[in-house]
Amino acid sequence: MFRKITDLNLRRYSLPGLKKWILIGFIGSMFGLFGAALLFQLRPVTRLRGIFWHAIEFTAKLIPTYISGLIAIALGALLVIIAIIYANKEVLKALAPEMADSSVLEALDRLHSLKRGVKIVVIGGGTGLSTLLSGLKFYTANITAIVTVADDGGSSGKLREELGIIPPGDIRNCIAALADEDEIITELFQYRFKSGQNLEGHSFGNLFLTALKEVVGGDFIKAVQAAGLILRSRGTVLPSSPEPMKLIAELEDGRVIEGESKIPEAKGKIKRLYCEPSNPKTQPEAVDAILDAELIILGPGSLYTSIIPNLLVPGIVGAIKKSNAHKVLVCNIMTQHGETTGYTVSNHVSAVLEHAKCSNLIDVVIANDRHPEVLLEKYKEKEQEPILIDAEEIQKLGIRIVARNLIKEEDLVRHNPKLLAKAILLWHKRWQSYPLKKVERQSIAQIP
Repeated sequence: MFRKITDLNLRRYSLPGLKKWILIGFIGSMFGLFGAALLFQLRPVTRLRGIFWHAIEFTAKLIPTYISGLIAIALGALLVIIAIIYANKEVLKALAPEMADSSVLEALDRLHSLKRGVKIVVIGGGTGLSTLLSGLKFYTANITAIVTVADDGGSSGKLREELGIIPPGDIRNCIAALADEDEIITELFQYRFKSGQNLEGHSFGNLFLTALKEVVGGDFIKAVQAAGLILRSRGTVLPSSPEPMKLIAELEDGRVIEGESKIPEAKGKIKRLYCEPSNPKTQPEAVDAILDAELIILGPGSLYTSIIPNLLVPGIVGAIKKSNAHKVLVCNIMTQHGETTGYTVSNHVSAVLEHAKCSNLIDVVIANDRHPEVLLEKYKEKEQEPILIDAEEIQKLGIRIVARNLIKEEDLVRHNPKLLAKAILLWHKRWQSYPLKKVERQSIAQIP
């Protein structure tokens, strides 16, 4: 019984929060005793020195000095090394938990490498954009995601309708994809309520961003920046426009469909896409990021409801035209029923160029060239098929095609984030030596 009580008390006094205060109390007690000894002229320094030398003399008689000296030096060095190792781990746990098994130098080198990484702007929306961001963040921290503000379905649509705010869903996904925080916090940010009056269907992250907007004085951009700091995102997320926009699709059969969420449901071939307001405002920070970028990436994501809506904002297209960055279109792996049924890679490219009203908006298109038959069987029921690479048609547009295996080995045909990021960055690195703007568009495909 006595042992149990003693063990319990010792454990309490050895708790992390108590140890430093116990140490400080012990040091204070030593100073008090030292002061008392000085006050009563007990010569504590002389006495301590005497005890110290007696200890050395005793050790020297017991063990030869050449052995005891080496043991003392080795013991001191061992204690210093242990202290440095564990101090290193404690610092990394506090500043960079995911690097706790590395050394401080390795962690600092990695952080500096990310800060010196390529300046990238990624434009799009939906799960495709967040997939790419989750791969890019391992190569650079200089990432700006520019996201569509046309979403009008689900939790985002409800908040947009009730509060008149920018739909937060795609922004939330991008912040979570770039997050460098604990996994549990990221999962919390993505959590969707399954029940509850007025809560069912809402994402915690959407509600969090909405509340944070009010906390920071009604500025949505500040709210997004604050959320990024909380989740330690490796990059910035921005809306393409500071105001929500309504998508309108004119179909080839003459129908006109209003609303982003209703366009895929119409299951008709899209002739053109436009929006209300017809000339939406541009987010100024998004323009600055594009003009400062070294690499601009469009997609992946739903062609007509995630990528092209950003290009309906005149300021975004104008900034891309002015930018000297390399411009990449990432093509989807599968067609999307109701949006891109029967589309090839060149059809995706043509749709982007036509809606942007610009023929030189893309330098290269990245496409997947692996289509496992076992997985594709599952998509036939959804009337989806692989997007075929029609290289000749793409080259006629003066655009280079890079075909790679970019898919995950799982039950769904999706991009592998790291394979996709690596393919894009390798192309960018290879072509940095070529000033593409000075090369005739028709000859780009012929450069070895």
